[in-house]
Amino acid sequence: MAAAAAAAAVGGPQQSQPELPAPGLALDKAATAAHLKAALSRPDNRAGAEELQALLERVLSAERPLAAAAGGEEAAAAAGGGGGPGAAEEEALEWCKCLLAGGGGYDEFCAAVRAYDPAALCGLVWTANFVAYRCRTCGISPCMSLCAECFHQGDHTGHDFNMFRSQAGGACDCGDSNVMRESGFCKRHQIKSSSNIPCVPKDLLMMSEFVLPRFIFCLIQYLRDGYNEPAADVSSEKDLNKVLQLLEPQISFLEDLTKMGGAMRSVLTQVLTNQQNYKDLTSGPGENACAKKSHEKYLIALKSSGLTYPEDKLVYGIQEPSAGTSTLAVQGFAGATGTLGQVDSSDEEDQDGSQGLGKRKRVKLSSGTKDQSIMDVLKHKSFLEELLFWTIKYEFPQKMVTFLLNMLPDQEYKVAFTKTFVQHYAFIMKTLKKSHESDTMSNRIVHISVQLFSNEELARQVTEECQLLDIMVTVLLYMMESCLIKSELQDEENSLHVVVNCGEALLKNNTYWPLVSDFINILSHQSVAKRFLEDHGLLVTWMNFVSFFQGMNLNKRELNEHVEFESQTYYAAFAAELEACAQPMWGLLSHCKIRETQEYTRNVVRYCLEALQDWFDAINFVDEPAPNQVTFHLPLHRYYAMFLSKAVKCQELDLDSVLPDQEMLMKLMIHPLQIQASLAEIHSNMWVRNGLQIKGQAMTYVQSHFCNSMIDPDIYLLQVCASRLDPDYFISSVFERFKVVDLLTMASQHQNTVLDAEHERSMLEGALTFLVILLSLRLHLGMSDDEILRAEMVAQLCMNDRTHSSLLDLIPENPNPKSGIIPGSYSFESVLSAVADFKAPVFEPGGSMQQGMYTPKAEVWDQEFDPVMVILRTVYRRDVQSAMDRYTAFLKQSGKFPGNPWPPYKKRSSLHPSYKGLMRLLHCKTLHIVLFTLLYKILMDHQNLSEHVLCMVLYLIELGLENSTEDESDEETSVGGPERCHDSWFPGSNLVSNMRHFINYVRVRVPETAPEVKRDSPASTSSDNLGSLQNSGTAQVFSLVAERRKKFQEIINRSNSEANQVVRPKTSSKWSAPGSAPQLTTAILEIKESILSLLIKLHHKLSGKQNSYYPPWLDDIEILIQPEIPKYSHGDGITAVERILLKAALQSRMNKRIIEEICRKVTPPVPPKKITAAEKKTLDKEERRQKARERQQKLLAEFASRQKSFMETAMDVDSPENDIPMEITTAEPQVSEAVYDCVICGQSGPSSEDRPTGLVVLLQASSVLGQCRDNVEPKKLPITEEEQIFPWDTCAAVHDVRLSLLQRYFKDSSCLLAVSIGWEGGVYVQTCGHTLHIDCHKSYMESLRNDQVLQGFSVDKGEFTCPLCRQFANSVLPCYPGSNVENNLWQRPSNKSMQDLIKEVEELQGRPGAFPVSISSETNLSKEMESVMKDIKNTTQKKYRDYSKTPGSPDNDFLFMYSVARTNLELELIHRGGNLCSGGASTAGKRSCLKKESEVQSDCLAKSHTAGKCQSLHLNPALLTLNSVMSGIGKDQLFHVLALHMRLYSIDSEYNPWKKLTQLVEDMNSQLGNDEQPEVPILYHDVTSLLLIQILMMPQPLHKEHFTCIVKVLFTLLYTQALAALSVKCSEEDRSAWKHTGALKKNTCDAEKSYEVLLSFIINELSKGKLYHEEGTQECVMISPIAWSPESMEKYLQDFCLPFLRITSLLQHHLFGEDLPSCQEEEEFSVLASCLGLLPAFYQTEHPFISASCLEWPVPPFDIITQWCFEIKSFTERHAEQGKALLIQESKWKLPHLLQLPENYNTIFQYYHRKTCSVCTKVPKDPAVCLVCGTFVCLKGLCCKQQSYCECVLHSQNCGAGTGIFLLINASVIIIIRGHRFCLWGSVYLDAHGEEDRDLRRGKPLYICKERYKVLEQQWISHTFDHINKRWGPHYNGL
Repeated sequence: MAAAAAAAAVGGPQQSQPELPAPGLALDKAATAAHLKAALSRPDNRAGAEELQALLERVLSAERPLAAAAGGEEAAAAAGGGGGPGAAEEEALEWCKCLLAGGGGYDEFCAAVRAYDPAALCGLVWTANFVAYRCRTCGISPCMSLCAECFHQGDHTGHDFNMFRSQAGGACDCGDSNVMRESGFCKRHQIKSSSNIPCVPKDLLMMSEFVLPRFIFCLIQYLRDGYNEPAADVSSEKDLNKVLQLLEPQISFLEDLTKMGGAMRSVLTQVLTNQQNYKDLTSGPGENACAKKSHEKYLIALKSSGLTYPEDKLVYGIQEPSAGTSTLAVQGFAGATGTLGQVDSSDEEDQDGSQGLGKRKRVKLSSGTKDQSIMDVLKHKSFLEELLFWTIKYEFPQKMVTFLLNMLPDQEYKVAFTKTFVQHYAFIMKTLKKSHESDTMSNRIVHISVQLFSNEELARQVTEECQLLDIMVTVLLYMMESCLIKSELQDEENSLHVVVNCGEALLKNNTYWPLVSDFINILSHQSVAKRFLEDHGLLVTWMNFVSFFQGMNLNKRELNEHVEFESQTYYAAFAAELEACAQPMWGLLSHCKIRETQEYTRNVVRYCLEALQDWFDAINFVDEPAPNQVTFHLPLHRYYAMFLSKAVKCQELDLDSVLPDQEMLMKLMIHPLQIQASLAEIHSNMWVRNGLQIKGQAMTYVQSHFCNSMIDPDIYLLQVCASRLDPDYFISSVFERFKVVDLLTMASQHQNTVLDAEHERSMLEGALTFLVILLSLRLHLGMSDDEILRAEMVAQLCMNDRTHSSLLDLIPENPNPKSGIIPGSYSFESVLSAVADFKAPVFEPGGSMQQGMYTPKAEVWDQEFDPVMVILRTVYRRDVQSAMDRYTAFLKQSGKFPGNPWPPYKKRSSLHPSYKGLMRLLHCKTLHIVLFTLLYKILMDHQNLSEHVLCMVLYLIELGLENSTEDESDEETSVGGPERCHDSWFPGSNLVSNMRHFINYVRVRVPETAPEVKRDSPASTSSDNLGSLQNSGTAQVFSLVAERRKKFQEIINRSNSEANQVVRPKTSSKWSAPGSAPQLTTAILEIKESILSLLIKLHHKLSGKQNSYYPPWLDDIEILIQPEIPKYSHGDGITAVERILLKAALQSRMNKRIIEEICRKVTPPVPPKKITAAEKKTLDKEERRQKARERQQKLLAEFASRQKSFMETAMDVDSPENDIPMEITTAEPQVSEAVYDCVICGQSGPSSEDRPTGLVVLLQASSVLGQCRDNVEPKKLPITEEEQIFPWDTCAAVHDVRLSLLQRYFKDSSCLLAVSIGWEGGVYVQTCGHTLHIDCHKSYMESLRNDQVLQGFSVDKGEFTCPLCRQFANSVLPCYPGSNVENNLWQRPSNKSMQDLIKEVEELQGRPGAFPVSISSETNLSKEMESVMKDIKNTTQKKYRDYSKTPGSPDNDFLFMYSVARTNLELELIHRGGNLCSGGASTAGKRSCLKKESEVQSDCLAKSHTAGKCQSLHLNPALLTLNSVMSGIGKDQLFHVLALHMRLYSIDSEYNPWKKLTQLVEDMNSQLGNDEQPEVPILYHDVTSLLLIQILMMPQPLHKEHFTCIVKVLFTLLYTQALAALSVKCSEEDRSAWKHTGALKKNTCDAEKSYEVLLSFIINELSKGKLYHEEGTQECVMISPIAWSPESMEKYLQDFCLPFLRITSLLQHHLFGEDLPSCQEEEEFSVLASCLGLLPAFYQTEHPFISASCLEWPVPPFDIITQWCFEIKSFTERHAEQGKALLIQESKWKLPHLLQLPENYNTIFQYYHRKTCSVCTKVPKDPAVCLVCGTFVCLKGLCCKQQSYCECVLHSQNCGAGTGIFLLINASVIIIIRGHRFCLWGSVYLDAHGEEDRDLRRGKPLYICKERYKVLEQQWISHTFDHINKRWGPHYNGL
């Protein structure tokens, strides 16, 4: 029975077999799947399993041939025509999906599985460039990161978080309590705990368990087949990529599975880690040839990777600790010289490398304990292991990495995967080294490892079970060994030391960082670090590794030639030391914080010293460093120093117990001291031939990111050595290292055999400064962390005010990024608020943006300013000066000290007891002799000494007094008899008592030429006793070197004897340098001074007065009791000397008495200074320099005064009008021609036709006007999909619609006179007010063209900068010749009647130009006028000029010209705030804007003169008018040019609108008879345009009376339009009511001035047409909901007319120079009306003002209105709708604004950075958004390029006629495009500390800065981008 069933089951598939491969038959996969699932669900499912296997075998192997053929052409053929290469795979995937779903739908299956997702982790995996968040408040591990969704769903208010762009990729840690605190979990991941998730039903995932192993095996076979060892050619890489592309769908399928949630992940984990499955499927040579081939390929791949499959080797004795995973087999395999083999082994095929060691026999590798198998044995036991192997082989394809990481939320998988990863670690390193794409690969490796090793529990487990630490250290060691070279430090020939070669790619490209970063990461876990510190073998290996970096990148000083090639390897060296040595060191140190960890420190120190000893042996070091060599890299010294420091500070270890013997200490101090001396040499320019890079090294060594791993440990180590070595030895070593021993002589001349004279001074300063730093610095000698932070912060703030982020960056933190929190980041803010004040960002009127800065508080300057710390921390020497300047300014300001102060002396915190010995340096005779000598030399004015030297000498004396030992009793025995000081200058070693010791005679060795030799030596009567004193004394001081040798010898002799022979000869050679010209001879100087007496004399010398010092305690005995006197704390040298003398007196009564004695004696004058020839030469040089300086000052002063006077005339806004002769005064006629100054040739004169003068102008197209809208609220930037901005309510759009509507129904030529253009792309003209001859300008342009300097502008486009004020310009407007003679004629009021004037106007318009220049004659002037007109046209694009239907019609030009005038007037109105009320604006504006060019304001935005005045108003509109257009009287140059050209097109007289306005036509109907399109009815005309046409058609100059006449006539038309519009706006009832009331009043006397009468008449006339008949639907729209009261009607009429009155008043102001009145807003209408002469002078203003009273009708009103309405009537009969729309002109435009931005930048960023572009539908790489209209564009995107213009440039032309303002989403900055140039404007979003965050590097929350945005908007409206922003560059249409 059972057999039969089995047979049937087996038979099943046999029958269905033929159908399977046939793609033709629609195969019912679902049925098969369901059937199989049922079969498998039975208890006895063996048969089902076999059936399924057979099916899978067939389906999945269908794709097998494909992979094999992937490279070749026959791929398509192999697929059997099944629809191309991908068809078979797709088929297979379909099968798999069906089978998994077991017959159901795949999507339903996915949903079902997701329901069982117990995962409380997010685990979202992302790749590079993803935007993620990190919250330090919530993170436990510093690597913690969250995806944006989890971050925003969690509550992080007030936390320390930032947004960042992922460099290497990462995964979201939300829900993982190992990495972050639960309080930070988001809403989704807080709730889910596995309790409420139901159990997964068995049958749901049953199929998956069967199908997936085959699927994954199939994938692995694919990978095996596709892999060919990369040969020399690179094509194989392409092949790999091809294979990966083919596999894309498969891997994506797996990735989708992982996203189904926890249930599916656990199935996958089972499949991937199950060893049985792996064994069964890949059991090597099976029956299948295909499988066999694939296994062979696998073995080949293993071999070629330099790995062996364990079967080939002996079987290992050690069993794997846990069954499920394989670990490294480790055994005591000693011959671990594997990869050391060939010196140049570039590849890893080097198992048998024990031969080629040769000279490098010293390389100790892992002291024989490590196992070769770490490097080259791999055994795979599960799918996971082999998958990872191929992932590495294929260099970490992104998809595979994502799949492997997506599995991590599964805990079991995480452990298995981590172990697998560790097992492959060596292999990863080898692949990485070979890789061509090491950067990408590094990122992918870290992407994985950071997820694994950040978890402490996991890291500990792997460390214990898989020897993670051994593996890492060994792998690092192996990696570095491939690039070692012999060290040349010290003894080049015999050195056995090897160092890494910094020029190798491995170091240069930072290839090692993934491994180092992993190492640092695991060391941040305490449990792992402890294992490391306890394991002696590991420590030895690690020190071995560190020693590879000891002495790398050696610099040799070039003495003759400048080095040919400046190598830049030093950066690699610094990076390597920081990353590979220092960061692991800081990681380890962070675990040595408590007493219990003493043992660890002892271990490290012990092995460190051993390594150092080995190093000294290897480089053959005896006692002298090789000359002219320096390396900045001594990581072993620094390890030693830092662990010592930690031991004393935190672990209470006894320092002496971890210090070596004296000899080792002497060796230890040599190299760090050599670095300090070299720093001084580099800064003294002694290494100048080594190029700039050596300066770069010196700077990097002290730079904030490196200093606490480099210079700080070095100084600390020197402090330790100094505290334990003999002080005389140490001091003499310092002066010898700094090469200034020879300088320390009493003689006035000396020879220095090792140093050029010009370097002596700075080297001496260097030596003394170094001693001061050494003795004052307490960073590692007892300061607490908070004190250190405070000192660092004060030093940085004293150099310069700092922003918050730069402070964070400049304060050296523990540089191990993985140590998480900056030491005291909590205290950072509190310390900052204690020492600094915040200065909010200010806006200078010049527009330069400031950031929020922190500046030191006054008490910090007073008490905490520490010059020593500043000197230690400055990268640039100028910063020290900057700190001193700021200190000086503070003292002056606070009235503490008026002069130039010296650096203040700051009291030091107390020393830790372990380091008390350091102070012995201050109390040793050698130092005292040096100090005495230097004081004496300074007093005697010897050469090469500076104030800085004196300052440091006094500082050292003061340090000595502060730190004197208390043993000196005042009852000391009487001052020294000869027996006390037979061997020395000074009796003891205490500075306090030595200060008063007198030194009488000194024997010196001097060149024979020295002045001392000529002097008579003291009488030989001086007793022998004295002689011997001086002999020994002299010998003593100047054999500093001998002294030092002697001490050294004492120590060394114990250990080696041959050193003597090496050393002795050197000392003698010091004195007689061979070939030195003058011979040295001995002279004896009479000194008779003590340190105290020298100090008192110095006081006299510094103060320039005899006997200036008077002991203060003689007047005020209190001083001695309460010594801390503030008056001594700040001051110059005099103060310092007084302070020191006071301290000396305080310390001993004896000193006090001696000071008093010295002061009683009258001091002899200082000997006069002898001037040698050489000195005279330098003096002459100085004098000449001084004179030159004075001359220069004089010139500058003269220039400044000229500039000042120019500024004053140009800017003085409030000066009375009549103090400038150019003004027109009504009092007396002045017959004078306008005179211009040319700023190039400097001549003054009138502008003539032959040699015209021109005004420097900038023409730019502007669409600002077009951006006006009719509502006050600015539009908001859209930040959701719903919000959108539609442009149809903008001014430009409305005008466009109006023009096209007119052109549809009326005659084209008349349409073009009825409106103005220029709302978009109008030409705006501005000037700085300077004039020049046009021929001068041409030659100026020529010189600019030949000037090769890179300018920010393009000369070929006619751009230049004004030669005087450097303002940007691009054209010259010719000044019109003419005199001021008729001024008063046309100002005079005349009594002509209106009718006469109307006639005159008409006649004048008809007459051809009454211009002085006849157009026909080609003069220079007319040519220039033509050319500037061309410029104006070319400023804007053709589409903004051509509106006529017939291209090139003259009407078009006509329209364009009067529109230019309109544009400039409208813009001026906007600059004045949109109305003419504000008196302030008009006074500031009256001389600035559109004025005669002689006074047009210069670009004073950039100068603070006027800005100062405007500041109180904060961006008062007047500020904007400062750069403006010009117009004016006869000089109204722009109007002249326009009028001249307008008159070329005379309007046909019958079309002249003037007639229609002022004459009645006999027969109205006659007009309508023509077939052609009618003209535009006069009521549809734009009145302001008519005004400009009328004015510009008149001959210039214009008479005032004619102007007024034109205005009056036009006002009647305007008023009629207003009434007509009102009638259309109101409802039918209102209309009939008004019609009625008006009709009643029609016969009253002033009917024509009553709006009611006129309105009723208009309604009456218009209702004859169909204007008011509308369809019902439309009715409700038109009716305005308000009931019209007389008041509201009056207001409507006034608002309708105001824009016209404003423009007209401006025009009148410019044409006739009349002042604009100021007024209240509500009376603006009446004031402007009377100013324009519309109101009769005797008008009474008591009763409410009626606008109709301004009317003055030229002809009977009712007749003319009838005529006007008739034109409309005939039109509306056909087109009522349009007729109505045209009547209502919207004239109330509000000021233009940029879009309103949200408060928080994040809202913009989150919406836009993922938004797709509407053009190319991709997410742009650099998204940007236009702040004018809100359009979203791709910056620099080639995807949206059109005809070589990128999208931003294109948009700037369409939206702003060439001006674009874009916010770059990913950078938070604003970029301005102006024509062909662009500039970065800055950011309007600042963080909480008032700083920009360009490129969002810091990722802190940003908030809008309203002031900055206001400034941006003002610059946009006032068109001043070109003037205010200085850094422009060409964009070549690529933005």
